[in-house]
Amino acid sequence: MTNRPLDLVDAVLRAGIVVIQLRAKAGVDRALLAAMLGRTRAANARLIVNDDFEAACVADGWHAGQEDLAGCDLADLRRRLGARLLGISCGTSVEAVLAERAGADYVGTGPFATTATKTDAGIAIGVVGLAAVVEATRLPVVAIGGIDAMNVVEVARSGARMAAVISAIAGAPDPESTTRALRSIWAATG
Repeated sequence: MTNRPLDLVDAVLRAGIVVIQLRAKAGVDRALLAAMLGRTRAANARLIVNDDFEAACVADGWHAGQEDLAGCDLADLRRRLGARLLGISCGTSVEAVLAERAGADYVGTGPFATTATKTDAGIAIGVVGLAAVVEATRLPVVAIGGIDAMNVVEVARSGARMAAVISAIAGAPDPESTTRALRSIWAATG
C-alpha cells in the first residue's frame, strides 16, 4: 500500500492504465497536477481532474458530479474545455441521457457496489442499474464504486467500457500487480 500519489500513478501506468482521475475535494495541488500530467503524457495516458474546472483546463479533461453542474452553463463549460474530455457522474438512465445531450464524452456510473472511498456515493446500483445506464446512452460508461477482483467480471459483462478502481488498487500491498490482475480479468471477460 502506498500513501504517495506519484508512486501510485507510476505503478498503475506501468501496469497499462490509460486514464487516471485526480480527485481532490479540498483543491488540486498544482505541483502534484503538473507532476501527474508529466507522467501520464509520457505514458500516452490521460489525466482527468474531478471537480476543479480550472485545473481540468490544464489537464486532459474534467469530471463533474451532478452537484457540480447545478447552476452551470454546460454549453459554456463544454466550449471552454475544447477538445478535452467531459465526464459526468450519472446514477440513473435519465441522468445519462441528459449528460449525452449536454455534450459529455463519457458517463461515470455507480456506485456499483458499496464503497468506503466516497461516503456520499449513495446506494449501490449493482449490475442491473449499471446495465440500465449502458443501455440508455451511446456514450462510454465507466463503472465506479466498490469494484475489485471479486466483482470486476460482473462489471465487464454489464457493457461498461471501463471500471474506475480506487481502494482495491491503492490499498493493495502491490498496486502494480493488482492493477495487472484486474486488467487481465477484464480482458479475459470481454
